[in-house]
Order: sequence, then C-alpha cells, then structure tokens
Amino acid sequence: MALQCGIVGLPNVGKSTLFNCLSNAKAQSANFPFCTIEPNLGIITVPDPRLNKLAELVQPQNVLPTTVEIVDIAGLVKGASKGEGLGNKFLGNIRTTDAILHVLRCFDDDNIIHVDGSVDPIRDKEVIDMELQLKDLESVVAKRDKISKAARTGDKVAIKELEFFDRLKALLLRGENARKLELDDAEVIMMKELQLLTSKPVLYVCNVDESSVVSGNKYVDEVRKMADSEGARVLVIGASIESDIAEFDDLEERSMFLDDLGLEEAGVAKLIRTAYELLDLHTYFTAGVKEVRAWTVRKGSKAPQAAGVIHTDFEKGFIRAEVMGYNDFVNYGSENAVKEAGKLSVEGKEYIVKDGDIMHFRFNV
Repeated sequence: MALQCGIVGLPNVGKSTLFNCLSNAKAQSANFPFCTIEPNLGIITVPDPRLNKLAELVQPQNVLPTTVEIVDIAGLVKGASKGEGLGNKFLGNIRTTDAILHVLRCFDDDNIIHVDGSVDPIRDKEVIDMELQLKDLESVVAKRDKISKAARTGDKVAIKELEFFDRLKALLLRGENARKLELDDAEVIMMKELQLLTSKPVLYVCNVDESSVVSGNKYVDEVRKMADSEGARVLVIGASIESDIAEFDDLEERSMFLDDLGLEEAGVAKLIRTAYELLDLHTYFTAGVKEVRAWTVRKGSKAPQAAGVIHTDFEKGFIRAEVMGYNDFVNYGSENAVKEAGKLSVEGKEYIVKDGDIMHFRFNV
C-alpha cells in the first residue's frame, strides 16, 4: 500500500539508531548534527503472533507477514521552515509521509551533544512543532488568498471553504497543530487534500537510557502529560538497548537479555505495531497449504477493496468473500472444522473487513 511513517526529531535524539534497529538498512549514525541528509527508507515486517499461530495450524509451504514503510528523515532545526539546515528538503520529505513518529531525547549523557545544550523534550517538541506550523501556515495562507477571490463573488462553496481556512489559519497562529481542528465531512476531505504537516497523526517516542526503559523517568512523565493534552500516544524505548538486542541471532539468548532488562519483548516490535495502527490499518489473512499470508487494508475497507490488494482482477471480478474469524479458526483448528460448525460466512460487496478476518475470494474476470 506504500503508506509511510516518518521518523522526525531534532538532530542527535536517536532517530537513525532507532531506524537501524527497525530495518536491515544501515543508516549512518554519528555524534553531530546533519548526519542524515537523504531520507532512508525501510520496509519493515509487522510482527503478528496470529500469523505464527495460523502457520502452526495450517503447516503451509510459505509464511508471509505484512509490512509497513518507515522513513528516517534528517534532524530538523530552528529555521527549517525558512530553509535553514536544508529545511525545505526535510519538510518536503515529511509531507510525503502518512504519519509521524516524533523521537524525543529523554536521557542525560554528557558524551552526546544536544543542539540546544540541555535535555528538554518538551522544548524540543515545540521547536519541531513551530517549524511544521510555520510551513503549514504558509500553505494555508496561499490557498486562502486564492479562495477569497471566489468568495467575494458570492460563490457559496468558496464562502464555506473560506470559513474553514480562516479557522485553520487562526489555529496555526495560536501555535496549535492542524490535527486539533474539529472537522465536518467536507472539511475532512479538504484537510486531506492540503497534506498539512501538522494534520498527520503522531506518536511520541521517548528515547531513554537503560535504567528508564521499564518505568520511564521525569522526562517521560513530562511527555506523557503533554501527549495526554493532545490525545496522542507515547511509547518508551531505549534506542541503544535496541541496538544490543538486534545483535542477538539466537532467540533464546535474546529472550534472556530481555528478561534481564525486565522487558517482555523488544521495543521495536511495539513500535512497528503502533506505527501500523497509527496509519489506521487492519490485517486480514489468507490461509492455505501453499501459503499463509497477512495482507494490509485501511480500516473501513470493503471486501472488494481487500481482494484488490491481492490482485486488481480480484476486485474487478469480485463475486463474494468466504470469511472466517481468527478466533473461530484457532478454536476449531481448521477451515473444514469451521465450516462444519457453521462459522464460515459468505459476504458480498458491502462487507467491511474486520481485523483478523481469514478470507477466500471468489471472482470472475
């Protein structure tokens, strides 16, 4: 589906280290600003224990998970909206993403330079927000000026649109993000077309030291309080620890290392799943002896759209979908057993796909 989450933050907060843990791509990581200039793209496998369980039951020849794209974007600085620090290029890279993973430094370490000389995740967050808001304001003002000309002629549609742009402009001038604006159905479409930087959903990623990875610290508490006021989510992760975890090829050794840290799983696994949710995605499965596979659809997708993810012909010639719930499949142990129990449903074009559905499509081209 080519939906992307962009990793953003100030220089030296741990973005590239985190990206390296997430993907096989090895982004350069160093102790000075502007180490990352070109965005690094990683195609990341989404961990899903349901896929493993289905594979255990079906015993297929192949198992294929679904993926999400993560982009490591260079560190932003004050003045980025005016082109400082290659700002226009960096902001353009953010614009092409669908959601933002905002990494905040929440650890003290005199050996790692902070661009502003001290650790303060709320200040850092506000620096990034201001640059994104200023760039959005530039876009909104330009669009508003065009629409105002049509509104002056009495065009009712333009007058309604102008009201929307005035509210949006006022919000940004107050130093608030576009995602905070309450929208009606028509405005949702207009907001989407604008592709504003601050309208994108955001996850705040607190990069902490080893001693704080389980319970957090004073910096994490500050971020959580801020995120609660925005209705945003927070994830605590130790990028340097994740680098150590990634070095273990042996699963048993990795598990022992996680136990020693007091962790049930690697932080990057949580981050990948949360990024997937942030993009408003669902997973459905196909399960047969040749292949058990996870597929990605947007929440609210109907059966023909889900079929089209496999192949466009499936959507064009869609007849029906045979659907089993994941829990039913696991409880009964096989497709035949699900059928015999009367738990397999036949659905038409209006069926909305649920997360975890196991589907077979009938089509005719």
